Amino acid sequence: MQARDRIVLALDVDTREKAISLVRELAEYVGVFKVGMQLYNSVGPDIVKEINQLGGKVFVDLKFHDIPNTVASAGRVMARLGCHMFNVHAAGGREMMQSLVKELKQESELLGQAEPITLAVTVLTSISQEQLAQDMFIQDMQIKDLVVRWANMAQECGINGVVCSPQEIIAIRQACGPDFKIVTPGIRPAWSEANDQKRITTPRQALDMGADYMVIGRPIVKAADPAAAAQRIIDELEE
Repeated sequence: MQARDRIVLALDVDTREKAISLVRELAEYVGVFKVGMQLYNSVGPDIVKEINQLGGKVFVDLKFHDIPNTVASAGRVMARLGCHMFNVHAAGGREMMQSLVKELKQESELLGQAEPITLAVTVLTSISQEQLAQDMFIQDMQIKDLVVRWANMAQECGINGVVCSPQEIIAIRQACGPDFKIVTPGIRPAWSEANDQKRITTPRQALDMGADYMVIGRPIVKAADPAAAAQRIIDELEE
């Protein structure tokens, strides 16, 4: 995989025009464009098709977490949109993830296309150990141990990979093997601010630990020259 293919650009913008402008400007520097709640809820699902038509691959980051039938139905919609990958919360449980995998396979076969990559969200990178205990009432487990357990469960259910903090990459790679996809947010180049992410690392560190994809947003999108910022990250990954 080339360095640029590992970069997932977070399109955390409000308008179709801004999103499409970024796709056109950065298509040669970025492997996947992430459409999250902000953009998806602002402009609707057609943005996924538009990015596809411009030659981009799309990660739909809506973190589905609901009853099994609802999430499975949402998975069918993701297949019809032609997204490259999308995610669900591992906390939704085994039945939810198994139902999704089954329905997604059937829908993709009906469409005659490859299945999207499915990812399980473990512990959000904004959650600290203290918050895990105080706010989520999980007081007897370290974040890394919980993340690995959820990753193992997701893999057993047929999910293709996880979204996890850089701090858990090595443990998940050891637990789930070389073919399990690892998508890592909380990535900040050494020359960028951390913002609200509490557990971060640099792109090169994430690659060396075994990440497949790195989600990067503000360091590129908010840069004075987004293309130059993206190229700087590619150069770091290729060092």
